[in-house]
Amino acid sequence: MTMDAPTAARTPEGRGSAPASTGMAAAADRGPFSARGELYAATAAGLLLLAWLVLDLTAGEVRWLAWASLSIGLVYGLRAALESLRGRRVDIDVLMVVGAGLAAYIGHPEDGALLLFLFVLAGSLEALAAQRTKREIEALHRLMPTDALSMGPDGRWRHVAPEALAEGDRIKILPGERIPTDARLESGESSIDQSAVTGESMPRHVRPGDELFAGTINAGDAIEATVLRPVGQSSLQRILDLVTEAREQREPVQRLIDRLSQPYALGVMGTSAAVFLAWWLVLGQAWESAAYTAITLLIVASPCALIIATPTATLAAIARAARAGVLFKGGIALDALSGVSAVCFDKTGTLTIGRPRLGQVHAVAWSDADRLLALAAGVEQESTHPIASAVREAAVARGVAPAAVERISLTRGRGVSGTYRGCPVRLGSYTHVEALVPMCFRARVREVLERIQDRGHIGVVVAHACPSAAGGGEAAVLIMADEVRPGAPTLVHDLHALGIRPVRMLTGDNRTTARHVAEALGIDRYDAELLPEHKVDAVREMKKDGRVAVIGDGVNDAPALAAADVSVAIGSIGSDAALESADIVLLADDLGMVPWAVGLARRARRTVRQNIAFALSVIVGMGVATLVMSLGPWRVPLSLGVLAHEGGTLVVVANSLRLLWVRGRPAVCLGTDGAADPAAPGTRSSLAPGPTPVGDLSC
Repeated sequence: MTMDAPTAARTPEGRGSAPASTGMAAAADRGPFSARGELYAATAAGLLLLAWLVLDLTAGEVRWLAWASLSIGLVYGLRAALESLRGRRVDIDVLMVVGAGLAAYIGHPEDGALLLFLFVLAGSLEALAAQRTKREIEALHRLMPTDALSMGPDGRWRHVAPEALAEGDRIKILPGERIPTDARLESGESSIDQSAVTGESMPRHVRPGDELFAGTINAGDAIEATVLRPVGQSSLQRILDLVTEAREQREPVQRLIDRLSQPYALGVMGTSAAVFLAWWLVLGQAWESAAYTAITLLIVASPCALIIATPTATLAAIARAARAGVLFKGGIALDALSGVSAVCFDKTGTLTIGRPRLGQVHAVAWSDADRLLALAAGVEQESTHPIASAVREAAVARGVAPAAVERISLTRGRGVSGTYRGCPVRLGSYTHVEALVPMCFRARVREVLERIQDRGHIGVVVAHACPSAAGGGEAAVLIMADEVRPGAPTLVHDLHALGIRPVRMLTGDNRTTARHVAEALGIDRYDAELLPEHKVDAVREMKKDGRVAVIGDGVNDAPALAAADVSVAIGSIGSDAALESADIVLLADDLGMVPWAVGLARRARRTVRQNIAFALSVIVGMGVATLVMSLGPWRVPLSLGVLAHEGGTLVVVANSLRLLWVRGRPAVCLGTDGAADPAAPGTRSSLAPGPTPVGDLSC
């Protein structure tokens, strides 16, 4: 059981070894010195010890059974101790072997056998627990397919290894298959199951031009795509690399324990030797009795449980979070989030999706809403503007075919124009469209636009001048609203329940829109029309009152994210900037995972504190009892000291592993049946069920 400053905790692959690859770990798991091999050896040693206990009470002298049990334990204990000494380390392995050897030397082989039996047993169970934590993380590795269907130079499809794919290759993904690497959809439409990567329970509908991510599943029809990045540079591989790096990071308390572990071990050995000499030479006890006390002190004061108190809890929490689509970049980020007292959010792209959605087509008087939507989709058919995309998506959703608008032209900053059946069509700002709006409509349309702006929405006017129409034309106001991210409606309430105040919004958007979003979500305070440097100033001001987390999209919020105590990027499976800049990355577009992550981090912190307090209480309590009782007619049995030391280690491991079963959000976390919980927060919504009708616009 190698516990030293560089390694800090037993690795799943073997004591004191460096982290191995998945294949190496699997191979090591089958050897005699693997975790399972140690468990079998510990079981054999325990059975021999039990046989000695039973037969010693009934059949007399059978001490050879205790020696046999001790020998099995020494095979594993000596191997670990020699490895530590070769590395010039004095650690728990050395202390335990020395203690067991001295116990046997003074005539108590059964106590030495019990010590090594429990030591090897605890070591094997701890290694198996570490392997389970590692498997929670390495489950992401299994998302990578082993086969891909690629088009060859001759135009034929052939099976290749995903690693052989290069940028620009054409691939086909059949129904039910995993996407081998990041790609852009070229042909077909489908639904993509991203739950295993992002935790999103609902499949994502994709069309030509959409990006597909490695490891996700094609849940619809066969599709063809073009490779964007090789497997080694895919979004999934970047996530795996980040999680691997996170396992190696240590929290401040763990770094302190690591630094003190070597001097502490030497101090325990020195103190035990001093107790032996003092009890023998000064107090006049028999050397066997003094040695018994010193050996007991050596065992109970060993810091095994203390050393693993932090890393076991941290790794379990990181593994649980990764399974839920939350990437912590190490224990430092986990610890930082646990102490957050205030949170700042960006608006666009964080609290909201960051793109407009057409909520209502408000036709003027006798105008036909569907016809004007068809004209709007037709005049926007060639535009890449976000409003144009929203108009086209709304037309598709309502089953409205775009009109065949011709002679389309763009007036930058104002809108677009065209002709339909010889009559002019315009879409854009009111000043751009005003000439086509019938005279009797104009005052009312301006009033509607003002009301829309007061509600934080965007108003776009579409008009069609047609002599055959009543009034000489038709007009409608397209009411746009930015869509709120899933989880946002209950976000503030959940953060307040955790004692986090204030929840603040920092945005560069106008005050009207900012006020509307803040009021709709219950934000404590909002600041609008801010430049990036102003956001940084606001974060620094809040840091005077406590630890601050900043949640952004990882791209345009970089300065504020850097100024925070802990930064969180949301919805970032495909964002290089987010994966690199943020301390924590939420892979799904669900803000409800923010309070969940805070709760997990706080539970991990409580678990670490419980582990450290328990380990210290065992060490101090048993150490004091050993010294005090040895001065009188009684003494702490060596076997009780062994049980306290190894039992404490097992309690710490078991307490940490509870973090692997922390409940998640039912509709988001992996490991569920994938069905959305209608009662759970996080359903997609707009700021309101739809932009509110603003009254009759008839003449």
